[in-house]
Amino acid sequence: MAEKRLLLVEDDYDVAEMLIMYFQSHNYEVLHADTGLHGIELARTRFPNLILLDVMLPYMDGYDVCVQLRNTALTKYIPILFLTQRDERASKVRGLELGADDYITKPFDIDELRLRVQGSINRATRENLHEARTGLPTGQMVDEELSRVQNKADVSILTYTIVGFNVFNDVYGFMAGSDVLKHAGSIIQSVLGDSSSDEDFVGIVNDEFLVIAHTTDHAEIDGKIKKRFAEEVRAFYSFMDVDQGGITINEGEENEKIVPVMTLDSHEGAPVTTSTS
Repeated sequence: MAEKRLLLVEDDYDVAEMLIMYFQSHNYEVLHADTGLHGIELARTRFPNLILLDVMLPYMDGYDVCVQLRNTALTKYIPILFLTQRDERASKVRGLELGADDYITKPFDIDELRLRVQGSINRATRENLHEARTGLPTGQMVDEELSRVQNKADVSILTYTIVGFNVFNDVYGFMAGSDVLKHAGSIIQSVLGDSSSDEDFVGIVNDEFLVIAHTTDHAEIDGKIKKRFAEEVRAFYSFMDVDQGGITINEGEENEKIVPVMTLDSHEGAPVTTSTS
């Protein structure tokens, strides 16, 4: 399974094909959009770890794409690296002022590009801005979003916990557990992206997912998230465990039992522990 997910927004198919093949060979999952609108849609529904964004795009240039991504809570924390033919200082300054994290000019050295991509992802993780396994906002960014909506009346704050996760993690291993967390985050982000306002937000704190939805009627969103997780989480188990409904622990002992297949549990309010508590 690919370790990191990149979104490439590039309308030059020769450049796109080269970058897709190169990054896939370095164990990246690469999503591709050839227009700005498609790129925004993929960013909102697939939550990449980083966006490679061409400036010269049809209909909507990279600068406008960057502005829209930075004005949307679900995407404003994703690192953006601009790709462009331009090498004028003013163009670079404009991109950085709009919120881009880095800027590289075509033609570029592809190994240098890879190192810049990895550096941006590592920097966000190291500074406790993105959680390493899911790529979701954490720490300070979660606290900032909670502070921003603290006194708003039309906001629902939900915390999701994966019931049975610790047993699954112990039996199947850390990598499998990380995959489950990443997939759960993608489900939540996708549901919000399909039925949310631009201000909705999802983050993670100590294996708990935080959802800030700008609605007082959160039942529909909550139901969709739990339903999708219940349907899709079975793919992470062996056929035997799925057939018996969960994982057998303490096998052959007096206290042998089956821990059911994981589910999502939710409650209103923020996680008990954030970076400032």
